[in-house]
Amino acid sequence: MIGDTVRADFAVVRPAPPLRPLVHRYVGYHFSGFSPGAHLGLPSRHLTLTISLDEPVRVAEMPDSGQAPAGFATMVGGLASRRAVITHDGTQYGVQVELTPRGARTLLGTPAGALGPTVVDLQELLGRSAAMLPERLHERSGWPRRFALLEEVLLYRLIQDEAHSTVPAELDRAWELLMRSAGTARVTEVAAAVGWSRRHLGARFRSEYGLTPKTAAAVMRFERSRSLIQQPGGGNLADVAAACGYADQSHLTREWNRFAGCSPTAWVAGEQLPFVQDGTLTPPPD
Repeated sequence: MIGDTVRADFAVVRPAPPLRPLVHRYVGYHFSGFSPGAHLGLPSRHLTLTISLDEPVRVAEMPDSGQAPAGFATMVGGLASRRAVITHDGTQYGVQVELTPRGARTLLGTPAGALGPTVVDLQELLGRSAAMLPERLHERSGWPRRFALLEEVLLYRLIQDEAHSTVPAELDRAWELLMRSAGTARVTEVAAAVGWSRRHLGARFRSEYGLTPKTAAAVMRFERSRSLIQQPGGGNLADVAAACGYADQSHLTREWNRFAGCSPTAWVAGEQLPFVQDGTLTPPPD
């Protein structure tokens, strides 16, 4: 059962303008008083950088089925087509940074494709300085001061490591076309728009992003469906399926079982904690 005192504290902000092509948003979260359980980390068009301000994040089921469960004080998850299962004791407290694939190259020094669907300790990418982040953030009182510290760290990475930001223009354009269409653009049309064959686009795209264009598009459709389901009145799955480009509600449910391991109805019923990747948690306007 949920405890007598339940805390569900969120803060969501956009990054500074120089970082916006690289970082979608920052989310600070502090949940406590909930019943112990499991939270699903669902596939997304963003890489997820998480810094715990409490106990290490316990990933009981990895998106990469070959990776063993582990706990992380700081972690980065690549682009994946399977869920992660995160167990908790009723408390989760930390900061999440949603990185674009271009952001992975620039700020982490590696393409998303090199990470694949794995979850890695941030220290593997940034060295010992990453190990100090949880303590440094914890010492800052309030989300604005914590986000300001993150900005300092990421802006420093931007200045120091811009060489890694170079992505072939064709791949950058292909990703943007898929993203702007929320995954409904046809891969053949995307390939034609960037001047490559579908086969060449598929090989280069997978090397850079870790997903094929078809799977990336499917993840984007799935992500949009999750966002719509979470909105008030989003329970009509037939309408959600139509809005996201699925053939029908059954198609939507099959894709949910593929990416989340459960139906959308089961996910809504079983997810106790507020969802950190919630698309309805929008930053305030500038």
